[in-house]
Amino acid sequence: MTYRIAPSILSADFARLGEEVKNVIAAGSDWIHFDVMDNHYVPNLTFGPMICSALKPHAKTAAGVAVPIDVHLMISPVDALAASFAEAGADYISFHPDASGHVHRSIQAIKSKGVKAGLVFNPAEPLDVLDWVIEDIDLILIMSVNPGFGGQSFIDSALRKIEDVRKRIDASGKDIRLEVDGGIKTDNIRRVADAGADTFVAGSAIFGKPDYKGVIDAMRLALTA
Repeated sequence: MTYRIAPSILSADFARLGEEVKNVIAAGSDWIHFDVMDNHYVPNLTFGPMICSALKPHAKTAAGVAVPIDVHLMISPVDALAASFAEAGADYISFHPDASGHVHRSIQAIKSKGVKAGLVFNPAEPLDVLDWVIEDIDLILIMSVNPGFGGQSFIDSALRKIEDVRKRIDASGKDIRLEVDGGIKTDNIRRVADAGADTFVAGSAIFGKPDYKGVIDAMRLALTA
């Protein structure tokens, strides 16, 4: 399995976001995770499409290879801002099913922009909607903390949910990323991978340390152990 590490810029230094994105890519990150909060669906306010657009030129390797921008929408309603983030350069846009009045329509609207679409599930949220839309999505994001703030501790029951989603993905036969966000650290990333995840969002575990490359290298070592 190919593993991807996606640092969340929610934990970066907001005063120098472009530099932070460049530094974490140089340190070996695979994606840039972009947490969008509206102070409505969740109790916090973060980034809009203009910041995504401004950071897009920075999201590339030293060799000029584009690094995917992975936008996680914690907003309601979904569709208008999803379209704006697609135009701002997002490569993946994921949203919470309970934030959309028409989940399938929202997925189709994202994909019509040429962007990959994902669904996000909170810790206590059932997976039933996947029975109807798993054929249409490219990513499933399991929250292992309650959304709204960085720096929270991993909720262990998420492991059972990850296992359940991995079975659903395998049964579908589709190439769908299984991403986990919340409390991911060097000492638990292997357990999360063993449950079936292939993409790992880490915020304070990376940006909260002085050596980004050291943390990412340690995570990759844990994943190959």
